[in-house]
Amino acid sequence: QVRLAESGGGLVQPGGSLSLSCVASGSITRINEMAWYRQAPGKERELVASEPSSGATNYASSVKGRFTISRDNAKNMVNLQMNNLRPEDTAVYLCEADISTIEDISQTWVQGRYWGQGTQVTVYA
Repeated sequence: QVRLAESGGGLVQPGGSLSLSCVASGSITRINEMAWYRQAPGKERELVASEPSSGATNYASSVKGRFTISRDNAKNMVNLQMNNLRPEDTAVYLCEADISTIEDISQTWVQGRYWGQGTQVTVYA
């Protein structure tokens, strides 16, 4: 029973900053990749940034140079520092994690993709 919990959303002025965090808890053996997505009203969900357990991070072109994703593996946490926010950044931001777990009874590896409930980010003057 894996759960992801986001925090840090809110209302900010254009040009302001916000820091989002997401903590994964439950039956976790390994977190392979963690990412942030966002979805605005009337638009499809899009990838904002992702970071695998090893390898390079990935950013949407619209946020490069403004957003920074980081992980704290000891705390099963992923953060998103957002600077120079723009009105078009307004959306629900969702945390995503690809997690592998060993089942207690079968001792079989189970891989799954999990989502948080989302946190609202509103950029408004």
